[in-house]
Amino acid sequence: MNLGKRLLVMLAALAIATFFSAKTKTLSRNRIDENGFPRIVLWAWERPEDLSTFDPQRFAVAFLAQTLILKGDDVVLTPRHQPLKVRPEAKLIAVTRIESQKTTGERPALIDLQRQKLVMLIMRTLELKNVSALQIDFDAASSERLFYRSLLQELRQKLPDKVPLSMTALASFCVGDRWLQDLPVDEAVPMIFRMGADDQAIKRFLSNREDFREPLCQRSYGIALDEPFETKFDTSRRLYIFNDRSWITSDVATLAERVPR
Repeated sequence: MNLGKRLLVMLAALAIATFFSAKTKTLSRNRIDENGFPRIVLWAWERPEDLSTFDPQRFAVAFLAQTLILKGDDVVLTPRHQPLKVRPEAKLIAVTRIESQKTTGERPALIDLQRQKLVMLIMRTLELKNVSALQIDFDAASSERLFYRSLLQELRQKLPDKVPLSMTALASFCVGDRWLQDLPVDEAVPMIFRMGADDQAIKRFLSNREDFREPLCQRSYGIALDEPFETKFDTSRRLYIFNDRSWITSDVATLAERVPR
């Protein structure tokens, strides 16, 4: 075989490998589905929440378990203070909110000891009653992304294999930013609300039947109960729903209008 033919064969093999590699990424493991979580997940933030009237077959709950603040070379813990009431059979996701220079104004050191302390505190939330999955909510700045990636990698290594690890993501990250690629999480929930300057552009993008380019963002949506959204949801995806006040039973009617079964 001459050099030209060998080169063509090599290029064809590379194209096939690239195709199957892309397919593998798209079809990577999703432990949230494996654990039978309902398609609708209610975010329960730092306020008193009584979700005992919500059907656990239809609704899971992702509750704020703690806030961890990166301050200098330390990690400051603020645990949940408000009561949370759910049915015993409800599927629960413990959410850890991480804050840093965007909220504190103080640049964090991002040292190994901070990462280790974060991992230890996040792992503890798995011991809370009925918790079967973890979610990290961290709007990491560009300078914090390598630290965040290493945090997620260490968490995934320490977690039991069957336990889902979820993260939230700014919608803009899911459209054109590739830093989420290959993160060791089961999903990156695109936050399609309170988007600030990106709001109209992202909603117009989705209304034109475009989709998020990052495969990890193609498994769920994050929306707000009080914010209109004109696009059609892919009914195969999970919906995380934020409420700017405590959930009440009548919110089910609002959900029924917005979310098809």
